[in-house]
Amino acid sequence: MKITYLLSVIFFVNMSFSFNKDTLSSIEIDDIPKVYLNCFLCDENYIKTEITYVNYVRDANIADVLILVTTLPTSAAGTEYTLTFYGQNRFKNMNDTLVFISKPDETPDNVREKLTQILKLGLIRYAVKTSVGKYLQVSYTKPSVAQTIVDKWNNWVFSIFANSNLNGEKSYSYFYWMGGFSANRITQEWKITTTLSMNYNENKYDYEAVKFLNVLRGYEFESVIVKSVCDHTSAGGYFEVASSTFENNKLSFSITPAFEYNFFPYKEFTRKQLRLMYKFSYRYIKYHEETIYYKNVENLFRNTLSLTFDIQQPWGSVSTSVSTSAYFHDFKKRRISVYSNLNLRIFEGLSLNLYASYSRINDQLSIPKAGATPEEVILRRKQLATNYSYYGYIGLSYTFGSIYSNIVNPRFGTSSRMIYISY
Repeated sequence: MKITYLLSVIFFVNMSFSFNKDTLSSIEIDDIPKVYLNCFLCDENYIKTEITYVNYVRDANIADVLILVTTLPTSAAGTEYTLTFYGQNRFKNMNDTLVFISKPDETPDNVREKLTQILKLGLIRYAVKTSVGKYLQVSYTKPSVAQTIVDKWNNWVFSIFANSNLNGEKSYSYFYWMGGFSANRITQEWKITTTLSMNYNENKYDYEAVKFLNVLRGYEFESVIVKSVCDHTSAGGYFEVASSTFENNKLSFSITPAFEYNFFPYKEFTRKQLRLMYKFSYRYIKYHEETIYYKNVENLFRNTLSLTFDIQQPWGSVSTSVSTSAYFHDFKKRRISVYSNLNLRIFEGLSLNLYASYSRINDQLSIPKAGATPEEVILRRKQLATNYSYYGYIGLSYTFGSIYSNIVNPRFGTSSRMIYISY
């Protein structure tokens, strides 16, 4: 059963509860729904303070209701929150999905308040089937007649952004600046995103006889256009103009037609995706320095095939991707990459986090023929030749003891996880 609540509705439904757990009998306390909340960006302390008619537990396997909260950016720079309620144990097969959308100019406090209100609404159907139900009251205020929305921007959203950071001491200083502009239009039929960004990175060393200044610059313009063909298929392409001192790229532009097939309907993308994508690209590139292949300018054709699998379920999540690419002028100039991210609840109290990526590289055409000085190697001022790269992470945790996590104590600080909104 899927229910979608529009954002405006949550202002008109109010719930109040007139009981204290300390006054309940032992039978009623045992009957209170056990809830496990899986929401990385939620302010759990706030939620536990506002919703007191359930018992929060530390492990999903012992919960009566598991709540999974996922987020996606909207076309207007807001955020869509999907709350999936999975009934377990005595509430088995009682599942619901609620959705609400936050605006980009809302504060973290506004967002956590609305998210908590949606959680209250979703928990009603479980609470009324227990001894808590007799303490539950619901009131409703009829909203005013909705007005027709006229979008003078025709779904276009524009953004100007800039940020910088710096740090230093007597012998070292660091400065970084990045800024840009974006224009996006997202509808059910079309997805158009355009971004222009520039960056400047400076490191300065001054220690005894060692004095060194390292500067990296770059800019990039990228545009993506995608057309929805059907429930499983999309077609479109990428256009890019870029420059990077690190990548020995003085000027390049590329155009890349692309085709994607999702084996699951796109409407199920918050829970599962299996996407096969093919890209064919043309790239013109002018180098800062002559390359190891004695090139100052090149016209390159390349094709890429990738398969990506994403799934989010009560037991955890898996994201895996495999891609391979090769240049048409020499198929030996190719790259194969794979990555996988696993978040798994093995059994009560035991969780596993695993991330691994590996690339087999034989397509570095822009490496400078002159090589790199020791300072440039240490400071990573230039891209270096390699035939592979890898990264890995593994984490294992086991929690035991009391199953309940209802109590909130803010003294000497708190570990609340706030929902941050980007402007």
